[in-house]
Amino acid sequence: MAGEKNRIITIANQKGGVGKTTTAINLATALAAIGERVLIVDLDPQGNASTGLGIERRERRYSSYDVLVGSRRIEDAALQTAVPNLSIVPSTLDLLGLEMEISQQADRVFRLKKALLEEDAQQYSYILIDCPPSFNLLTMNAMAAAHSVLVPLQCEFFALEGLSQLLETINQVRHSVNPTLDIQGIVLTMFDSRNNLAQQVVSDVRTHLGEKVYSTLIPRNVRVSEAPSYGKPAILYDLKCAGSQAYLQLASEVIQRERQRRAA
Repeated sequence: MAGEKNRIITIANQKGGVGKTTTAINLATALAAIGERVLIVDLDPQGNASTGLGIERRERRYSSYDVLVGSRRIEDAALQTAVPNLSIVPSTLDLLGLEMEISQQADRVFRLKKALLEEDAQQYSYILIDCPPSFNLLTMNAMAAAHSVLVPLQCEFFALEGLSQLLETINQVRHSVNPTLDIQGIVLTMFDSRNNLAQQVVSDVRTHLGEKVYSTLIPRNVRVSEAPSYGKPAILYDLKCAGSQAYLQLASEVIQRERQRRAA
C-alpha cells in the first residue's frame, strides 16, 4: 500500500442519490482548507465530482480512464481546481467502456492501485476516490487501491438494508484483493431533524455500528444542492450555511480519527 506517505479513502455506496459526490467534494475542500494537499480521483462516468469542482468537459484532456488503461500517469491527468491545495483527476464517459477493454487483463482490479503507488501520487496527503453508484470494476479498483472506505448513508427507510449489502461487499474485497481495507466511517447524510423516521435511522445505525458512525450529521440543505450548478463546493459557495458547517465538522472528525489511528 502507498500507506506511509498518504491516506487513500474510497467514498462508496452502491445506491445513488445518497450524497456521495457532495461528500467527496466538500470533505476534500475542507481538508485542503486546513493545509492538507488533496487529490480527488473521479471514477464515476457521470463526472459529477469534476463538474461540481468547475472542471469543464473541454478541459478534461486526460482523465481517470487514461490512468486506468495505463496510457497516462496521475500527474498527467490531475487538474488544479479553484480550491488551493485541491486537485482532481477528472472523469469522462470513456469510463463506460473500460470494463470491456480490460476485463481479460490479470491486473484489471489493481490498475488504480498501481497508479497511486507511483511517486507523483505520493505528494498528496489525502486521496479521495469518488465511485459510481454500483459495484463494478471501477469500484473494485477503488477498493483495491484504498486504505479505507467512507460510506455516505442517507437517513431513509431502506438505509440499513443497503448498508448491510455494502458491508458484505467490503468483506468480499477484503478476502479477495485487499486484506487491509478498513471502514473509515459511516457519515449520515440528508438528515432532517423534523422527520421522526430520520431520527430512528440515526439511532438504528448507531446501535448497529457504534463508533464507526461519525457524530456529524449532514443536513438536507438547499445551498449544498445549489452549489454544484455553480461549479463550486458548498464550502466556497456558502460557507455559513448549515451544510457547509457540517462538512467542516466532518473533516475535523476525519482528521481526529486519523491522528488516533496513527498514534495507536
